[in-house]
Amino acid sequence: MTARIGVVTFPGTLDDRDALRAARIAGAEPVALWHRDKDLKQVDAVVLAGGFSYGDYLRAGAIARFSPVMEQVIEQAKAGMPVLGICNGFQVLTETHLLPGAMLRNNHLHFVCKDQRLGVENAGTAWTADFAAGQEIHIPLKNIDGRYVADEHTLDELESEGRVAFRYLDGNPNGSLRDIAGVTNAAGNVVGLMPHPEHAVEPLIGTGGTDGLGFFTSILKKLVSAA
Repeated sequence: MTARIGVVTFPGTLDDRDALRAARIAGAEPVALWHRDKDLKQVDAVVLAGGFSYGDYLRAGAIARFSPVMEQVIEQAKAGMPVLGICNGFQVLTETHLLPGAMLRNNHLHFVCKDQRLGVENAGTAWTADFAAGQEIHIPLKNIDGRYVADEHTLDELESEGRVAFRYLDGNPNGSLRDIAGVTNAAGNVVGLMPHPEHAVEPLIGTGGTDGLGFFTSILKKLVSAA
């Protein structure tokens, strides 16, 4: 079985081609999905890539949430399809309420672009199974609306249920509460994070080299085992 990983492109998406390339390098069949598509072309998993969908008008991810393709993404995610939201994709997932919380402007009000050290908190999701809990990885980070926030009850719930997927190490780059860099839903099929694993899948790129490839190999193993 060759798993089919769909990557959604919205107007303003920047990193869709990188995500498609990462899926191909991992051994999947990459499938391009357009924001106006009303079906998911029989993909097995979906990546919502980074960028500035619809120019980030209103709020980052707020308009993309209502794109035709998202109706199917939301429905299939609730039914168990694996979905990964990267940066702007994470913002879209919070807007759909597939993931809790919200993303606000960085606390220092500046765009940040750097190689970021992350701690893996949850290695039991569909997208993190090739990592180990407590593992440290380097993933490129680039955002202006990257500050993760939620009310105290939600934060406590995420902590108690082990749904914090990644945490920032070596300092908090954007003011995210409790240093949260990524979270998962209760089922573990939907994961969102601000850093960009699709930019760390080849040895010559970045501090982390291929640290981001584990996201894509994790989902491939999950899909193959479920086939």
